Amino acid sequence: MKTDIHPKVYLAKVTCACGYESELRTSKAAEVAVEICSQCHPYYTGKQRLLDTAGRIDRFNKKYAKFQNK
Repeated sequence: MKTDIHPKVYLAKVTCACGYESELRTSKAAEVAVEICSQCHPYYTGKQRLLDTAGRIDRFNKKYAKFQNK
């Protein structure tokens, strides 16, 4: 390998909103904050988050009620 062409590698601390922390190697020495990780993502955990779909639908119907065909 050629010398002095590769970037320096640092350990970066990754912090998730759920509280999970890990370290990874990166070319930028910084702390990274993420909103979702493999510890809390529904695909990996098998759990789904409940959304307020009824409230969204009611709000949509109320907003566009004047455009309904009569």
